[in-house]
Amino acid sequence: MLIKNKVIVLTKLKYRDNDLIVKCYTSKRGVVSYLIRNVLNSKKGRVKIAYFQPLSQLQIEEQYNPNRSLQSIKDIRLEFNYDSLHTNVLKSAIAMFLAEMLSSSLKEEEQNLALYDYLKTSFLVLDQEEEFSNFHLLFLFNLTKHLGFYPDESNIHFEYFNLSNGQFELVKQNYYSVTGKNLEIIKQLLGINFDALHTIKLNSKQRQSFLNVLLLYYELHLGTFKKPKSLEVFDQVFH
Repeated sequence: MLIKNKVIVLTKLKYRDNDLIVKCYTSKRGVVSYLIRNVLNSKKGRVKIAYFQPLSQLQIEEQYNPNRSLQSIKDIRLEFNYDSLHTNVLKSAIAMFLAEMLSSSLKEEEQNLALYDYLKTSFLVLDQEEEFSNFHLLFLFNLTKHLGFYPDESNIHFEYFNLSNGQFELVKQNYYSVTGKNLEIIKQLLGINFDALHTIKLNSKQRQSFLNVLLLYYELHLGTFKKPKSLEVFDQVFH
C-alpha cells in the first residue's frame, strides 16, 4: 500500500552498482530501511543523491510491505532545506557523527512521535545555531530520556555519578563512578534545553573527555551499541 511518511536519514550504503540502502528514522514506524534504485545512475536516476545526506529530513510516499525488510519509495521531497547543516564543515561533521550514533542506538520498528519530534527539532536548532561546539553533548545527554536511561536526579548533591546504574552516589562504587569535572558537566546538563547551551563553557579536552563518558554510558545501557567509525574524524575536526 502507498503511505505518506516523514523520515530523517541516518545512514546510506551502496548496493550493487547504482542503488542505495538508506536507513531512516520515520514518524510512523521508527527505524525503516529503504532500497533506492538507480540513485547513483545519472541517466536513469530520478532521485537526487543529495537527499540522503546525514540527518536530511524528507517527505516520502512509500510502497509499504510488512513482509519485506527493505521498503521502496515512490515519491520524495525535502521536508526542510537546511541553511548550514550540510555546508558548514564543523556542522556536517557533527551531523555525520550523530547520524551514526543514532543508527547504532535506535532499533525499534514502531512509532515514537516524541522521539521523532525531538530529533526533528534538534537538527533544526543545530542548523541555525551559531554556538554549537557542545551541541552533540547535550543532544546525546537528552536523547537518553527517550532511550530509557536518563540520569536519576535523586541525590544530585552526592559526589559521584555511577554510569552503570544512572544514579548519583555518596561514595565511589566501582570503575564506572564519575567525579570531578565530568560530574560537574552532568549536573550542568540536567534539565536544560538548547536555549541554555551557551551557559556550558568547556575547552576541547573537557569536551572530549565528557564525550568519552557519554559513549561509555551508552555502551553500558545499550547492549548492541558500537562506537561510531566517524569518531576519529570527528575528534580531528574539533581538536
